[in-house]
Amino acid sequence: MEQNARKELTPTQIVNELNKFIIGQHEAKRAVAIALRNRWRRQQIVDDLKEEILPNNIILIGPTGVGKTEIARRLAKLANAPFIKVEASKFTEVGYVGRDVESMIRDLTDIAVNMVKSEKTNEVKAKADELAEERILDILIPPVKKSVGIAQDGENDTNNDAYQNQKTREWMKEKLKKGELDNKMIEFDATAQSAFGMQVLGPFGMDDMGINIQEIMGNIMPKKKKKRKTSVADARSLIAQEEAQKLVDMESVQKEAIQRAENTGIVFVDEIDKVASSGGKTQGPDVSREGVQRDLLPIVEGSNVNTKYGVVRTDHILFIASGAFHVAKPSDLIPELQGRFPIRVELRSLTEEDFVKILTTPENALLKQYSALLETEGVKLEFTPGAINEIAKIATEVNEQVENIGARRLHTILTSLLDDILFEVPDKIPSEKVKIDAEIVKQKLDKIVKDRDLSKFIL
Repeated sequence: MEQNARKELTPTQIVNELNKFIIGQHEAKRAVAIALRNRWRRQQIVDDLKEEILPNNIILIGPTGVGKTEIARRLAKLANAPFIKVEASKFTEVGYVGRDVESMIRDLTDIAVNMVKSEKTNEVKAKADELAEERILDILIPPVKKSVGIAQDGENDTNNDAYQNQKTREWMKEKLKKGELDNKMIEFDATAQSAFGMQVLGPFGMDDMGINIQEIMGNIMPKKKKKRKTSVADARSLIAQEEAQKLVDMESVQKEAIQRAENTGIVFVDEIDKVASSGGKTQGPDVSREGVQRDLLPIVEGSNVNTKYGVVRTDHILFIASGAFHVAKPSDLIPELQGRFPIRVELRSLTEEDFVKILTTPENALLKQYSALLETEGVKLEFTPGAINEIAKIATEVNEQVENIGARRLHTILTSLLDDILFEVPDKIPSEKVKIDAEIVKQKLDKIVKDRDLSKFIL
């Protein structure tokens, strides 16, 4: 039920969910919310038009650290969809050493298979736990074997033994369920993990060829069993995993995973500006850059990619590209690729007010993270409103003076600010409360901010 509810979020609800983690950038949130909802709308269409409706791919333009990657990552979690983040600069034109662009679809399919497998394993967990308990009981109290052709007089003895065995098993099962036997050591047969490996020379690995070499060798070579001695608690977990694997039908898992990757998959292509030809040059590295764009084009347009699970069509996969576009411009991309990313959203630089919100509002806010870290040592870390404003002010100043790295600047500033506290807890700071006010922030960071050369290296 929860999964369906997640998939059917309206654009407004999607934006509200994104607001919990990302400050500002309302236009970008709107664009991705509409794109995500349109995918669900497409799934509801029953006639042939469904195949004709293609996703509107998006380019997010903005400086580093303003939330481009975070928007895409949170979006995939909301949709419960297979999601992969790749850097365009990692790929190279066919013929050069580097990764083949099709490998992003293979990696996406791997993620989809793992997602579906995990869901199916959870569905059979109760049954697998039951089977694991039975196997453990068989080790602790082996069942009575009935003899063939036994004398008439011995029947009562045999029945009595079987009855006693059954009663003992039931008694032990209760103790097992209550966890009273968890620390008892037992020996059992476990499936040994295959230690087979292969080195592939050259730019393409087995994943790029779409070959599952482990599966091939696993079918040729029989699975070995090896004796393991562990506690009952560990044995139950290991045996339950084995039983769950037997209960899950991998063929249906792969089929569903391919369908999910094709219809709900999201590929986030970061640093797309790094493969754009700057200033219309055609010499040197720009040749290879344009080659990457041309290799990306059929994947984004829609093509068939061979994976180890089967053929995956990329027609309905949503592509979200992002780049700072400091040197190159979106118009420097080849025209065909530009046409495949019809929605362009510019993310604005973060202001001092945004930094204050980033430090305090999101569920995973940096100040909450540091407070939680120190709480494990029994120290309560508290920031006054003045200290938060001062940190935000310094972050804005340094971003303007040195290099604008957006919200990532807060990480560097807080690391420098809390350096002594993080080092001295718990040996030299036994007090249960550490309060940081504006004065402490100024005292600690003012010198670094004023010294331009120093701030380049530290902040």
